Parts: sequence; structure tokens; C-alpha cells
Amino acid sequence: MWVETTGDLQLLSFQPRTLYQYHYSLAVQLDHVSTPSPGGARLWAEALLHVHQLWRDQGGEELLQLQIRDLKARHEPAKEKSQNGTGGLPAQIELSQEAWAELQQPVFISWNSGKVKAFYGNEAENILISNLKRGIISLLQLQPHAGTTVEVFGVQWLPTSRSQYVVKDNLLQSALAEETHVVAPALRSNSGIKISSRQQLQLLSPPMPGPAEVSGQSLEDVLAGTKGQHQHLGMASLPFRRVCTQCPSLRAFLKAFDRRGVRTDPAKVATTWQFQRFIQMLRSAKKRDVLELLRRAPEEMRPFIVEAAVAAQSVASLAALSDFLDFSKEPKSLLEKFLYAAAFSPRPSAELLCLVLDKLVGKQLAPEIWETGIVAMGSLVGKLCQQKLCGLQEVERGVEIILRGLRGAKEEPEVVIHLLALGNAVLPETIPTLLGHAEEGPAAVTTTAISALRRFPAQHISPKVKRAMRRIFHEKRKSYEKTCRLAAAEILLDNHPSPMDVINILLATNEMETEMATLLLLKVQNSLHAHHHPARKIVKDIMRDPRINNYNFFSKAGISSSFSGPLTGDNIEHIDPMVPTLGKEEAVTQDLLSTFGLDLLFLEGGFLRKSISEFSLLSHGQWLQAAQVTIEAQGMESMMGENISDGEEEPELTAGMSVIFFDVQLRPIVFFQGYTDLMAKVLLSSGEPTSVVKGNLLLMDHHQVIPLQSGLQVTIKLQGGLGLDISADMDVSIWEQELKTTMNTRGSLAMDFQAELDSPFLQATLRSQTEVETSIHFDTMLRFSSSPVFMCLQLREDQVPYRDIFTVSKSAGSQSSTTRKGRRGTVPGREFALHQTNSKVCNLLLTAEKE
Repeated sequence: MWVETTGDLQLLSFQPRTLYQYHYSLAVQLDHVSTPSPGGARLWAEALLHVHQLWRDQGGEELLQLQIRDLKARHEPAKEKSQNGTGGLPAQIELSQEAWAELQQPVFISWNSGKVKAFYGNEAENILISNLKRGIISLLQLQPHAGTTVEVFGVQWLPTSRSQYVVKDNLLQSALAEETHVVAPALRSNSGIKISSRQQLQLLSPPMPGPAEVSGQSLEDVLAGTKGQHQHLGMASLPFRRVCTQCPSLRAFLKAFDRRGVRTDPAKVATTWQFQRFIQMLRSAKKRDVLELLRRAPEEMRPFIVEAAVAAQSVASLAALSDFLDFSKEPKSLLEKFLYAAAFSPRPSAELLCLVLDKLVGKQLAPEIWETGIVAMGSLVGKLCQQKLCGLQEVERGVEIILRGLRGAKEEPEVVIHLLALGNAVLPETIPTLLGHAEEGPAAVTTTAISALRRFPAQHISPKVKRAMRRIFHEKRKSYEKTCRLAAAEILLDNHPSPMDVINILLATNEMETEMATLLLLKVQNSLHAHHHPARKIVKDIMRDPRINNYNFFSKAGISSSFSGPLTGDNIEHIDPMVPTLGKEEAVTQDLLSTFGLDLLFLEGGFLRKSISEFSLLSHGQWLQAAQVTIEAQGMESMMGENISDGEEEPELTAGMSVIFFDVQLRPIVFFQGYTDLMAKVLLSSGEPTSVVKGNLLLMDHHQVIPLQSGLQVTIKLQGGLGLDISADMDVSIWEQELKTTMNTRGSLAMDFQAELDSPFLQATLRSQTEVETSIHFDTMLRFSSSPVFMCLQLREDQVPYRDIFTVSKSAGSQSSTTRKGRRGTVPGREFALHQTNSKVCNLLLTAEKE
């Protein structure tokens, strides 16, 4: 905020028996940031203001009366950002008689040399008119001050303001106040909206004779002698919420309810839009209506409704869920849907955690429901603590349940599931507990505890944590399985490592098995190519030393692999345009960088031990782990007759998958456990892949009111829904000696961003809607009939349809208008090249498969 003043503020005064006339003007404009756009909305108003002094005490405090006279207003369609856009003709705004009467009601100001001390008016007055008068009075508040703002999560807000006052002969001559606000979704700044506001006060000369002063001992005595109601009012603008007359209600939906009322494929954008509309209906619905909907809905629709009710988080929707969900009777799939919907909530409430606790604690539940509930509980606890709500009784109870369950766990899977919950919670006070299990537990427990530690920000990876990771990696106290040692090394490398840590990790590779050393060396080398990697500078300095950067260190001939890099996009190709069109658009902007990483660890015999594929998002300095899928297989070498290394215990034949999605760890999935289980699933398999995640979640949910200095307000709303269908499959062919894994991700994103301007003269809404559907496939093919083992990785994306819609709606009196423009496009289907060796092997394997 910048304030400029000329003149002596300490001598400002209005003279008695004098009427001062000021010309007041107001201009407010809303525009889409995107170019070109369907234009915006402009409001212009001017009025004559009468100001005179009613009373003054010996200390210089004055009671001023201010009255609006001769107001005129019009709205002007903003010029379109195109070559032939004219923007239309201005239209005068006719106010109702009631509005005119309220506008002309005087207000009273307790004022002392440029400082507004109090404001008096009729508290029953229309909020928008009362706020407009506040905006005018703010121009008499001449005390300059600096301002600061804080950015809001999910939305970028860049406000600026400038004020200029001119004072001459102890009298305010003019005041000018200008401000702009640029507001945009963090993930898509070209969908943003610019708000501009300007108001000006100009003294008209010469002053006219005015009414005489009013006698009185105090300001209260003077006010009591004037006509009308004059309550003491606050200077801050009052909140105003539009009454939506066309919004769909749940009661109306129930009257027309049928089985076709809800789409159930979350990967379709139509379903995602309907999901958001359902949330709006549920937020204004009564408990009995939500409960009736849940009970009347057919079975295939209930998961969708449960997800929407959790996302709404209204008192009525949570109460209806509490009555409806019976954890002893409902299908497991519906209960898991409820728990995961709670876990993925972007800003959960204490009431939501309380509902989850009440449904879980003290109940006899199926093991998978209890496990899902524990990891969901960890996510809810962590997100509430991020909102500075760690001290709530419900949060403390949730933490105690997880820790008590961990202390009482007897079997290894129980320990693992509680450690996963602590990883979701990311509470610094649980780090000592995680360290204890990392150093002392069996392989699965150690790996899980270290993975939980990796989710903590760098400031919590203390010297104590690093010392424990060094002991694990260098096996100072006991031997550790190779996946545990690799996980410990990653914590050291990813959290501001010391040069000695990097050197010792490199030196240790000389003593490792080939595959483990190969993977670790590749991870160190990858840090050189990642500009944001914390070890990049240190590794770069170390690599200047020829005693380390030489053939002896980096000549490992293993087939293990580590790859990471950005997923870049192509230009959207214009197809089948809406009328009129906006043209082409870049698929990937500076707002969002998507990266893909893949680690593959093989055993010395050539069998895949572990694969980790990860999709991450980097937006405006914030990093988000969108998805991480870990597939592990053990005991494959014994099945194929391979010998186990001396001193190693023969592992059981198992395969499973663990998924982290949007920073929420899900319950692990077991493909098979033991040779008998494998054979049974191969023989009895339906051929259908295993569902990992399927459903809808509210990704963005933001509401903000920006009060302008003019007294008007702009309401910002952002809602983003995500629909997902992720499935995975593992196919082991004993006869063909092949292993195939497939992960299919189908998704849809619908984002609705709008700004609403509310004034006594004009209501305007600028809206930007974005929708996209995508489908990504990641396939692994492993042929172990030969030596070395052949492996092919394929990451491909289907054609991605895309659409933007920009809308401007205006309403002034009985007149209303809507302008709409949009664009359609597609990102062509593509296959991502991972690395050259992989491409060669894929060509070989796929050619042989076709023959």
C-alpha cells in the first residue's frame, strides 16, 4: 500500500455554518486475465456529497453530517481483448424508490483532523448501501499506514493499493484511492481475474452557507436531537451473501429422484461436475433430506453420495452419515469409501475426525476396515495439525489410539499399518518412535518406518535422525535388508547432506552387490540433473575429484535403474470449436511442473525385487507427491530354482503393492502370499485388475471475501473436483517365464473459479471453468527365461480432451445479461521415452511377442 499526502494533516477542519460540496466518483472493473476473453464488467457511479459540521468540542472533535445527493450509476461492458471487440454501449442503472430513500439518509461521523473516530447510521439499512457509505467515509480517513497480505493456499492473491490526498488552507481538497487485486488458482494462473477499483472525492468551490451548529454538551446529546435512527456502527464492511434463487436444492432433487440421477464413472468429467453440484446441495440441506437420499439411493450410487456428504462436511451431512453408516452391516467397499473420502479431505473438520473415531473405536470390525480406518485417522490428525488444531481433544485422542495400537501390536502387519498411520500424520513428536522401529524392527517394519520418516520436511530430519540412518546404511549394529539400506541412504541424500555423507555412500558401493550399488550410484548421479535437489551442489563439487569420479566407481554393470525427469506437454490442437472460440493454449504452463520418477531394484539373479514409480507436482515453490506406487516381489528366485546366497533366510513367495496418493498412504494390497495362494489366484483369476482407488474427491475448496475500500465487496470461490479410477494388475506366467505388471490411471478434473461483485447498483459474476480427462498407463514386462533378464517399461498417455469456458453475468435492476466464450482442445496421445537402453529392450521384446 502506498499513501501520498500533501498539506498539514494536523490542521484539518470543517468550518461551522458552512456547507461543503464534493464530487464523488467510483469505478470498479472485473476482467478475466486470460487473453482473449468474453470481456468483463465495469461499474461507474458519481454523486454530489453534502458535508457540514454539526458540533465541535474544545478538543477539536467534530460531528459531521454526510449526505449523498444526485447519484447516477451505469454499467459498461468491458471491451473484449480482441481486435474487433467494442464492448457494447453503457447502460444507465435505475434504482428502486426504496434504494433511493436509503441512499439519501444522512450518516454522522465523529471526526478529528483527518481521523474517523466513529460512524453512526441506521443498522437496519441495506447492507450493500451501508457498505457504500462506509467506502465514502473511508476517504475522510487520512491517517496513512502500510499494509501487508498473506497468500492463501490454493489461490494466488496479489493486492496493491494507492491513495493520494490534497490539503490546502487546512481543508481537504481532494482524495483519490486506487486498488487492484489479481486473484488466480495456483494451478492455473491464466484462469485468474483482475479487480480494479477507483474512487475520488473532489471539493467543489466555493463553499455555500450551511446550517447553524447544534448546541449540546456531548456528541450523544447532539445525535439524540437529530431525526432518524443513529446507532454506532463499525467501520469494517459487513459481510453480504447473495440469495441464490436458481441453485438446485436436495429437496427438489429428491422429488425427481430416479436411478439415472447420478453418474458413477469417476473418470468422466460429467461425473466430476455432478459431484461438485451435489456438494453444494448437501451443504444447504437438512439432515433428514440427506438421510432420505442415502436410504433411497440404489447400491451402486451410494459410494458417490457418501463421498459428496464427506466433502460437504456440513453438520447435517455428517449427522446423516453417522446415522446411516453401520460398520457391522454395510458392505466393506462402502465403508472403505467413507474412510478414504475422509482421509483425502483437503481441510477436514474436528467433527469429521470425531465421526471416524466413533465408528472405529470399540467396535468389532473386519481387519481390512480397521486397517483402512487407522491410516485414515493418521491423515485426519495430520491435516488438523496443519490447521493449528493439534490441541483439540479429538486430535489428541486420535494420536493416542494410533500409538497405543502400535505398542500393543503383536504381528508384523499390525505394526506396519500403525507406522503407515504415523507417516500420514507427520507429527514431529513421533519421530523417536519411528526411529526405534527403524533400527530394531524386521525388514518390513524398518522399511515402513524409514518411509514414514522420509515424509517429514527437512527441518525435522535432525542430526539424531541422520545418525540413525548412517547406522542403518553402514550396518553398524546389525545387518539390514538391501531395501532398508537404500531407504536410509535416500534420507541422507535428500536432506541437505554433508560432503562426508555423500563420499561415504559412494565408497560403500564398492562393497555392495552389483544391483544395489548400481541403483544407488544412479540416484547420486540423478541429483546432478535435478535443479531443486538438495544434494546437487555437494555432489557436483565431489565429482570434481578424480579419485571418486572414475571408472572404478561408476562402472557397475547391473540392470537396476533409477530415472526421473519432467513430463512435458505438447500444444493443444484446436478441434471442433465452441462458438466463438478462443484459440489454442499451452498444455503445460509455468504454474505447474509434473515429474515422473522410477526406481527398479533387481536381485542378482535378475528378478525384480522392488519398483517405485512416482508422479510429483511442483507449483509456485510447493511440492506435492501426487502418486507413488510401490510394487514388491519376494521369493521369485526360489520358485525358479535359483540358489539363495549363503547366510540369507529364504523369503516367502509374495507380491504386493503400496500406494501414496496426494500425500495420503493407503492400505497396502497383497497380490499373493505363498506359492499356494499364487496358484489359486492364477487358476481362479477373473482377469479383472485390482482396484486401488476409485471415486471422487474435493481437491480445492476455497472461499474468500475481498472488501474494497469503496465499501463494495468481491467474493472469490474456487472449487476443484477430481475423479479417479486407478487399477493395477500383476500377471505371472510360470510356463512363459514372464512377469507383467500394469497400472492404469484414468482421471477427470473439473475446476470452477469465479468472482462475484456486489453493489447496490450492479451484481456481476466472472467465471472460469476448466475440465480435462486423462488416462495414463504404466506397464512392466519382465522375461526371465534368459540371462540377463530382459525388462521393458512403457509409460504412455491417451489423447486428453480439454475445455475452457469463460462467462460474464451481470444484473442491474430488472436487466440481466450473460456472455460466454470457450475453447476445446486435445493433447495428442503420446509415449514417454524413459532411457535408451529401455527402448532397445522394448523393441526386442515387443517384436518377439508379435511373432
